[in-house]
Amino acid sequence: MKKISPLRNKVLKVELQKKIDLKTKPLGALGDLEALAFKIASIQNTKSPKINNPTIVVFAGDHGIAKRGEVNPFPQEVTTQMVYNFVNGGAAINVFTKTNNIHLKVVDAGVNHTFKNDLNIINAKIAFGTKNYQQEPAMTLQQCQSAMEKAGDIITNIHSNGCNTIGFGEMGISNTSSASLLMAYFMKKPITECVGSGTGLDSDGINKKGRILSEVFNKYKPQTPQEALATFGGFEVAMLCGAILKAAELKMVILIDGFIVSAALLVAQSIDENTLDYCVFAHNSNEQGHIKILDFLNSKSLLSLGLRLGEGTGAALAIPLLKASVDFLNNMASFESAGVSSEIKKS
Repeated sequence: MKKISPLRNKVLKVELQKKIDLKTKPLGALGDLEALAFKIASIQNTKSPKINNPTIVVFAGDHGIAKRGEVNPFPQEVTTQMVYNFVNGGAAINVFTKTNNIHLKVVDAGVNHTFKNDLNIINAKIAFGTKNYQQEPAMTLQQCQSAMEKAGDIITNIHSNGCNTIGFGEMGISNTSSASLLMAYFMKKPITECVGSGTGLDSDGINKKGRILSEVFNKYKPQTPQEALATFGGFEVAMLCGAILKAAELKMVILIDGFIVSAALLVAQSIDENTLDYCVFAHNSNEQGHIKILDFLNSKSLLSLGLRLGEGTGAALAIPLLKASVDFLNNMASFESAGVSSEIKKS
């Protein structure tokens, strides 16, 4: 993949801040919405940004460790069942994308099931689920690279159809385990500080999950970001990483959903340090590791709703805030145009 461009247009940043400050409001009165408008405009390199054809892409994949049922309260088959739910329009992400007029794409990254070709699913399957990393790396480096490249192609196609704002979601039973392992690796944290309840483990289950994942973590010594991703990741997580990198390369506004997507971002950011410039965090996940990732990346999210569903639901709920931020920047009157005294700025 190409090197991602940093956001270094200093002249534009000065002009943007001036435009924001001259709106008919006290300085900073729109709070985080002002910072959001500033970021989106910086990404798009314009004083008049737009949110065009916002799209959520949900990557689905199965994990070898899920077959044993030791770190997840639900069977692996739920991944397949939920993909069908996405296709049939019955999941939370379907509801929220419909509510907010967002395009939705569902990608089979590596589900342990064969879907019929006539279903509204993008077939990018690498294999029928990863290997169990209790015994061997989740995937080969070649499979990891293929997943990242396929995801990049999907994003390129979406971008070519006029989308400049993209959010990511995922589905994969046991993928919080992969996210915890990746978080521990890239943030150099003990597994116990990274593991949460996932799809609903109680305290005993969380402790057991922590012990199992600690054994897995200590079994391997990855030397590169891609090797860590191949060792601990899922096919959907590898595709999330590739998709984030490609979207940043294309200068798209990237909405990062929750814990799993943020773990994939840790990998992407390690591969290219400019990736984070293009990312907006949608919400604080209720999974305990997520707020620690946000702190590690010195970032804050737009929403705090106690969500821990995945699927890109937080990203879908945040899209209206992105639209509102660019609308105030583009359409709110300035003191001069409205004939309002600029003395209000000081209040």
